[in-house]
Amino acid sequence: MKTGAVIQARMGSTRLPGKVLIDLAGEPALTRVINRTGRARTVDTVIVATTTESRDDPLADLCAASDTACFRGSETDVLDRYYQTALQHDLDIIVRITSDCPLIEPTIIDLVVTGYLERAGTLDYASNIIPRRTWPRGLDTEVMSIEALTRAWRESEDPDHREHVTPYIYSVQGGFSIHSVEHADDFSHHRWTLDTPEDLEFLQLIYTHFGRDDFAWTEVIALLEQNREWVDINRDVKQK
Repeated sequence: MKTGAVIQARMGSTRLPGKVLIDLAGEPALTRVINRTGRARTVDTVIVATTTESRDDPLADLCAASDTACFRGSETDVLDRYYQTALQHDLDIIVRITSDCPLIEPTIIDLVVTGYLERAGTLDYASNIIPRRTWPRGLDTEVMSIEALTRAWRESEDPDHREHVTPYIYSVQGGFSIHSVEHADDFSHHRWTLDTPEDLEFLQLIYTHFGRDDFAWTEVIALLEQNREWVDINRDVKQK
């Protein structure tokens, strides 16, 4: 079975335009996401799924320069973008990652993929966010079978479901088998995603401290224990 991590990315952002190319200690945020995702041992390939809009040409250029696979599809129907990406790359298992997560953690990706694989044949979807979040926001990982993705693509007509890819899978009562990967401790109060200037300020502190992108999420937790005021920088940001 072929497992592919599909990173959805686009330049359009109402709260922080062009955020995926913002510099984090010398590299664009998207490069940080690609690098960290690529370290997951359970992932065979990493693909950036962007749009056919001309404003997203720089993302395709970044992928070409870094020898990263890239698929271009619908801007609004992200479910279709994922489905077409999976078809083009012959994926059996799809790992959904978003480009606004520059602290995405390879070991957690592996935990979720392994949780899925251990139940292969009886499971459609696994994640570390549904039905309960225990990890920091920004480490979100979703895993689904090509069959589940195909069914959602065929059946879902709700524009919100098609924009956000997976809600049809985890919201259809009794329709899909899902599994939740949770941490014993609750870290959900941490916000490690990139969507606002406050988020950027926080993430730049993290990346400036390490100066690279191969640090572990547990090292970030330890760093924040030493600099507790950093957590307050984006604590009050409302998730869009």
